Amino acid sequence: MTRDDSQRRDDPHWWRDAVIYQVYVRSFADSDGDGIGDLPGIRARLPYLADLGVDAVWITPFYRSPMADGGYDVADYRDIDPLFGTLDDAAGLVADAHALDLKVIVDLVPNHTSSEHAWFQAALAAGPGSPERNRYVFRPGRGESGELPPNDWESIFGGGAWTRLPDGDWYLHLFDAAQPDLNWDNPAVHEDFLAILRFWLDLGVDGFRIDVAHGMVKEAGLPDVGATEQRKLLDTRPLPHFDQEGVHEIHREWRKVLDTYQPPRIGVAEAWTPGAGRTARYVRPDELHQAFNFHYLTAEWEAPALREVITESLAAMAPVDAPTTWVLSNHDVHRHVTRYGDGEDGLRRARAAALLTLALPGSVYVYQGEELGLPEVLDLPDDALCDPMWERSLRTERGRDGCRVPIPWTKKGSSLGFGPDGSTPWLPQPEHWADMSVEAQVGDAESMLELYREALRLRRGHPALGERQPLEWHDGDDTLLRFARVDSTTGRRLHCAINFGATPASVPVAGAVLLVSGRLGSDSGHVLLPPDTAVWWED
Repeated sequence: MTRDDSQRRDDPHWWRDAVIYQVYVRSFADSDGDGIGDLPGIRARLPYLADLGVDAVWITPFYRSPMADGGYDVADYRDIDPLFGTLDDAAGLVADAHALDLKVIVDLVPNHTSSEHAWFQAALAAGPGSPERNRYVFRPGRGESGELPPNDWESIFGGGAWTRLPDGDWYLHLFDAAQPDLNWDNPAVHEDFLAILRFWLDLGVDGFRIDVAHGMVKEAGLPDVGATEQRKLLDTRPLPHFDQEGVHEIHREWRKVLDTYQPPRIGVAEAWTPGAGRTARYVRPDELHQAFNFHYLTAEWEAPALREVITESLAAMAPVDAPTTWVLSNHDVHRHVTRYGDGEDGLRRARAAALLTLALPGSVYVYQGEELGLPEVLDLPDDALCDPMWERSLRTERGRDGCRVPIPWTKKGSSLGFGPDGSTPWLPQPEHWADMSVEAQVGDAESMLELYREALRLRRGHPALGERQPLEWHDGDDTLLRFARVDSTTGRRLHCAINFGATPASVPVAGAVLLVSGRLGSDSGHVLLPPDTAVWWED
């Protein structure tokens, strides 16, 4: 039996082993030549995603916004920013995607709004102690005249997490000052977001990726953290005032709404936690459906480290019967080609990582351009940088723009096909990306794009790669990782091996080789697996 398209289309549990493609809307496809990606651009490229073989597309925020943080500062949750299109464009995108058997997941930003949101503008006008201010986290300052912030919390983007108003009140913003944090102790905030969920679900979206899903509820009393401890924690994302118990009640509220739609819609948590066990708490049966596996994303390119995080991730999710997710890159971290060494070394490892990731049980997220092997752009001009982290860190942290450069579609043109010829993308593309464009890679059997296409085709069709099919580790060592996925019905096996060593590894391959990330050698009935190379075979 195979997991064919018709089975997946009608399966209410499609998300358990889905491959979901992340679109950073500003950088995917520009339809009107203004240099910024938009919804009509995404609509025009949906056939590419269907041909690639993914199951769903997750789109970053497209709501009305002053764009202080690329759209993660929302001024109106029920409208589209004119930069990106209209509500009709959004509805058309959803309809077109569904016609291609693609699901659509949209970003929800519930931890904070834009400072230009009507709620915050009302809070500014109403003054200290007002019900309007109670929608946000306002506090009086410390010191003789309230001149000191309410506590010592720092912004994730750099600098303090509090801004003082002329009337003396301070407001909390764990990100940019233009992103004031909402007060989730206020029942009105709960009601507002339940209505926002229903608005987009009624439009037809298939689920939500929930930004900062671990952060909406703050530690009671807003206690000081201490500079040394806070600085250490900021470097690894989980903060002591995040991951509070109260966030789970919010997610339970939302799950009840998601389950009222048929087929049931899904919720995906962006939850930075200290370990896989804490992450699993976000995907208990009455909470969300998936949570990003940042422990896998941050693992070193080493066999023991990856085996440990894979084992721990699967073990943590088993008691709550949730699928594990596997993520290599996203719009907030350096692209993994660069993290794995950059250049030829990084590309070779990224090819092997793709086969490792796509052979694992659970759901996989692919960040746009990952399938092209795009590296981080490390040499963007200072005057091109847009990430608020750059200015808030006093220009010491370059921020996340290097992973957000618009992707190349064609070998020629002023924006390499990202927009109409003659247009200039909002971030400059490296010239050599022409050779990494979709046009340059289509049909090239040795390209990264064709490797992804074939791997996704095999993943969708091979019965051993279903989400509930077990993973069995083979004997290995510090340089060789080997496992098999087993179809519990037929006993059919798909094996995966990855060589992390510096010299070729001899691997006993008893069946047919299905896919390899590099070129194999042979040695007396075994295959010689080159360094930083992965192979799939079946028996």
